[in-house]
Amino acid sequence: MPRTAGSRGARTAAAIRRAGLKLIARHGFAAMNLRELAAEVGIQPGSLYNHIETKQALLFDLIREHLDSLLASTEAALSAAPPDPLAQLRAFAAHHVLYHLEKRQEVYIANFELRALDAANYGRIIILRQAYEARLTALLEAGDQAGELTVADPPVTAFALLAMLTGVCTWYRPGGRLSKATLVALHTDLALNGIRRRASG
Repeated sequence: MPRTAGSRGARTAAAIRRAGLKLIARHGFAAMNLRELAAEVGIQPGSLYNHIETKQALLFDLIREHLDSLLASTEAALSAAPPDPLAQLRAFAAHHVLYHLEKRQEVYIANFELRALDAANYGRIIILRQAYEARLTALLEAGDQAGELTVADPPVTAFALLAMLTGVCTWYRPGGRLSKATLVALHTDLALNGIRRRASG
């Protein structure tokens, strides 16, 4: 049974997760070994099992924590925004871009190491991903029903928007020409301008 009680144990567990994120993002899950992980944290390899059950369990926990955080922070962003459909979509898009810029290692692992999960863990993660996609789909449907958006197929539109808004992670570099705030604004405008209903005539 993993030991997590006590401040020292909690600090070590957090250090293992941080090191795991870094090493998996750098080398890939398959290439990252537990001996290397223990060395990164500064503990003996056998001590890892006081905090994690298996390498697979570590990967699952990292991806689950990322998606739990994304879902919770998205709801907080939507709750803080005005209730009209366009404001809600703007809040969703802006939060998505900023969160993904600030959590690039987590995003990379959640997207590219999903295939490394075993069947049971994969199924649990897919449920969380689908909940996030469904949240955006519902916002698109509400905007279409209110007459503020033109959305022929809300689920497909949600997938397309998520791909566009997440793509910034693949090329963004801190200290580049554009600030995070500018990139958030540009991507949010791109997302909304593609689906906002235009006045006829």
